[in-house]
Amino acid sequence: MTLLIFLMFITESATEKLCPLRTSIDVLEGEYFFLCFPESMLRPETEGYTINWYKENAGRQKLIQKTQRIISQMNFLEFWPAELSDSGNYSVTHSNGRQNFTIQKWTLNVLERNKSSCFNKNHLTTEIQNAGTGHSLKCSDLSVNENDSVTWYKDCKNYENETERELDFKTLTVQHSGIYTCKILISHNGRIYHSTSTIKLVVEEDAPEAVTLEIVGRDEEIETEIGKEEILNCTGFLGYDMQEDANLYWLINETFPEKCSDIPKNDPLICEEELKKLHLGNKFYFTRLLRIKKVRDEDLHHNFTCKLQADEATKIKIVKLKKENTRDLPVHLFATGMILAVLLPCFLIAMTVVCVMFRVDLVLLYRNICRRDDTAGVANKTKIGDFFPDGKEYDAFVSYLKDCASTSEEEREFALKILPMILEENFGYKLCIFERDVSPGGAVVDDIHSFIDKSRRLIIVLSQNYISDTAIYELESGLHKALVERKTKIILIEYMPISDYSFLPESLSLLPSKRVVKWKKDKSLPMNSRFWKNLRYLMPAKPTKSNTKGHCNNLGLGSYGTQPWIGGCDCNAVI
Repeated sequence: MTLLIFLMFITESATEKLCPLRTSIDVLEGEYFFLCFPESMLRPETEGYTINWYKENAGRQKLIQKTQRIISQMNFLEFWPAELSDSGNYSVTHSNGRQNFTIQKWTLNVLERNKSSCFNKNHLTTEIQNAGTGHSLKCSDLSVNENDSVTWYKDCKNYENETERELDFKTLTVQHSGIYTCKILISHNGRIYHSTSTIKLVVEEDAPEAVTLEIVGRDEEIETEIGKEEILNCTGFLGYDMQEDANLYWLINETFPEKCSDIPKNDPLICEEELKKLHLGNKFYFTRLLRIKKVRDEDLHHNFTCKLQADEATKIKIVKLKKENTRDLPVHLFATGMILAVLLPCFLIAMTVVCVMFRVDLVLLYRNICRRDDTAGVANKTKIGDFFPDGKEYDAFVSYLKDCASTSEEEREFALKILPMILEENFGYKLCIFERDVSPGGAVVDDIHSFIDKSRRLIIVLSQNYISDTAIYELESGLHKALVERKTKIILIEYMPISDYSFLPESLSLLPSKRVVKWKKDKSLPMNSRFWKNLRYLMPAKPTKSNTKGHCNNLGLGSYGTQPWIGGCDCNAVI
């Protein structure tokens, strides 16, 4: 009984040794080979279970049927021998009739045999050793039968009739460098099959110092968020020579993840990308990525293990995911942000109100600072020695009631004295006043039309008594130029309060209300009053004279420049 237990222990240990967990395997065509997994990977509940081997075909798992060449028995899948068509992805499952559990997956690459050589350069391992040291080369472990014939070759020539599983060198010399091939002959069903392993031995006088196998980086916890994509990277350092039997792979709670495909949208939530080999300087690395499309709650409880295996040595690295800690804003930053969020709209509203209320003052200030002058410059030449900007000779034509009735004397005084005194003498504008600037003897209608056309603005001193034959023509001519020709802008001065505008033409209602300025007698007399500011705002831009006085309370009626021409006074006369 004790002997039986010992033999079972030996068999299990051999199986563990023969079945490394590497997932990508290269084998030569025409040679015996097998896939296997350690029995320790089976689940403990073994009653009523079956082991099934599968090969991927056109994206589907196809159950492998037993043939004379391919034999599956429990944890072994044997090839007598391997053929090129055997290349592909293999997997083995443990089933109890209700559920299938994947035990392990492999990618098998069957390499074409080199007919001109005893080995394939893509199917060898490299070992670098120091001269003067002892070393041994080990043959393949594919055969456990000690009676199987073993032959060693160096550079494809029989080597000193060596027939042992290990080729020992007591003292290495540079001459020992070469390519050694171990060939094992295996008998099966009356036929002889063989299995080879090839090692490139490099003996150097000053070989690189021995480097242990290691995974770059330590165990780590990665902060993440639910639904976020994560890519886990694992890189293994192999040393100063590429170890062909080395492998690097991921496990999720000791379970192999699925492979990523060439079409990302068809990939599972968690998949493993292909192994990549890196050669940086004289150092060799393996690297493999584990892609997590969307992190789930259950992923926060998984252990994502990276394993690096070579020469029966194993290194692991464990990566865990955890929820990212959301950091609250400091109290002072939050308070500052809230204050700014409240004050900024209030500030903008206040600035808007100020701009609306003091629009006129701001525009006049801007004109004065910039010294803007819409009446300056050289334009069309109308007379020899006279140059007028934009072809206009006057800044405004003044239209007012010209009847001699006593009720209109105040309006005539306002038009003939107050307007010129303020606008011309203090602000530098040039007005066209019919009684003052038009020589007698011409056709009145033609003269009015001509002088309105030469003016940039038409100022209408409007009152209940305004409408007369002459005034109505001036108004209609100005409205035509303002609304139809768009050559002249109209400014209405409401000299006296008007309650009913029905006596005026309907087209006057089309003018913007902001172009109406109201005269409030004594309140409007000072030059810094709202009346004069609004009037200047509607007039063409012109810099303020430096000698402008602040008030004009005592307006004399004496001489103030060119005297108005009054050729008789008839209440119904047309000037």
